[in-house]
Amino acid sequence: MQLTYSFIIPVYNRPDEVDELLASLTKQTYLKPFEIVIIEDGSAVSSEKIVEKYIKRLQISYFKKPNTGPGDSRNYGMQKAKGNYFLILDSDCILPPQYLDIVAKALQEKPVACFGGPDAAHDSFSNLQKAINYVMTSFFTTGGIRGSKNSVNKFQPRSFNMGLSKKAFEATNGFGNIHPGEDPDLTIRLWKKGFETQLIAPAFVYHKRRISWRKFYQQVQKFGKCRPILNSWHPETAKITYWFPTVFVVGVLFSVVALLLGYSIFIKLLGLYLTILGIDATIKNKSIVIGLLSILATFIQFLGYGIGFAISTFKIVVLHKQPEMAFPELFFKKRT
Repeated sequence: MQLTYSFIIPVYNRPDEVDELLASLTKQTYLKPFEIVIIEDGSAVSSEKIVEKYIKRLQISYFKKPNTGPGDSRNYGMQKAKGNYFLILDSDCILPPQYLDIVAKALQEKPVACFGGPDAAHDSFSNLQKAINYVMTSFFTTGGIRGSKNSVNKFQPRSFNMGLSKKAFEATNGFGNIHPGEDPDLTIRLWKKGFETQLIAPAFVYHKRRISWRKFYQQVQKFGKCRPILNSWHPETAKITYWFPTVFVVGVLFSVVALLLGYSIFIKLLGLYLTILGIDATIKNKSIVIGLLSILATFIQFLGYGIGFAISTFKIVVLHKQPEMAFPELFFKKRT
């Protein structure tokens, strides 16, 4: 079957991001037509004028709807799309010119119902954005949890850069109403339906992550809260590695107490780990400043995720609370 592509892009109060993303889509080297579906998810600051700038250069469909969250907005966009393969992006992404060429070639060589691509830091990003990008993707933090490059059917794509066939969408009804966590939930349901997922490593996007330290902490804490919920829904996918950030937080506290009691070995091991991480971040970003910021970002990531994971585990596993009642902030209302 000939694949026809529709980019699915929900947006919430981010017209400037849409402008940058659409500008990058005008530079795609892919020669065949492709569609772009913008879903305005109840925004108070509209992207409509931005879309109008590109209407003559790109095939764009633009829809407005009440705010029901990114997962439901993607579903809405896929229902409206004309293509038979959906390329799902966050609005804070920028595409390199060869992106769609790489995706089309990979899917031609090995068709797959769902793929994910990595994210990278653009040269124009701030040091903060580059540091956060590092800790979100690094092997030394939590970047490897989604699956390895060699794992064809066990890689967990993320919805900032994800492809999904129309057939797979119709079989699963797309994303659920949890956020964050809607993308791994969809991936697991795809596996249960017999669909495969894979990583297309060269199909990267520049993911801006417009964020502050405070927002980053809040974001990763939500990630931590979601994981025990996903484990309760899909217990066969639970991994011991999901406990690593919580263990890290406990380990840091233990190391400090041990040092006060005269035992320095644990704080030295912690220092060794952070030194290796900082050196790796420095080399990859060619910046000592980003290396140091990456160490701070690692502490914030593990602290936020670890605390969120521990709180959620206690409420979901120990107290047996229903996820929607325990964490209503993680669930959007469905469209009626």
